Amino acid sequence: MTGVLIRDAAADDMTALSGVYRRSSLSNEGDRPNLLAHPETLEFSDLAVREGRTRAADAEGEIVGFASWLGAGSAFEIEDLFVEPGWMRRGIGRALVQDMIAIARGRGIERVEVTANPHALAFYEKAGFVVYREVMTRFRTAPRMRLDNTALGAAGIGQIARPWGGRISVGQSGRGWRESGCGASVA
Repeated sequence: MTGVLIRDAAADDMTALSGVYRRSSLSNEGDRPNLLAHPETLEFSDLAVREGRTRAADAEGEIVGFASWLGAGSAFEIEDLFVEPGWMRRGIGRALVQDMIAIARGRGIERVEVTANPHALAFYEKAGFVVYREVMTRFRTAPRMRLDNTALGAAGIGQIARPWGGRISVGQSGRGWRESGCGASVA
């Protein structure tokens, strides 16, 4: 697999980000009827990009996923996490979550939280998140999850699990993170 750069998203990325958001959202059959019945939910706002709160996964010049966050006090919220359907199950989502965790750690934030789509529950649990309550979203209840700062090191910061069992690390490269074949991990 070629390298994937996790970098700050820019205004020029909005068309690509919007496409990933729509295709990824519609890829879950359980969500599709509600989303199509409410097409406004498929419109991606540029607010987080304009405010510098969105990170994009770039593979060979193509946006293949992104994540955005909200920060408030001692909590860091993963607001969005979307991966291009053809790139799912290839480590992109995990790399983006790890990037979000690293940003939170760098800011001294005590915990990372997310309201998980029920079909993504196992993904977040594997990353070290635990459910601490249920919340109501627009269409249904969903698990509210958190990862405490003390557990962040145990979440495998800097390592991406691969389906074939190998691990590669993520190293800092300029304003982003690039996958590499070395065994070092990000501190």
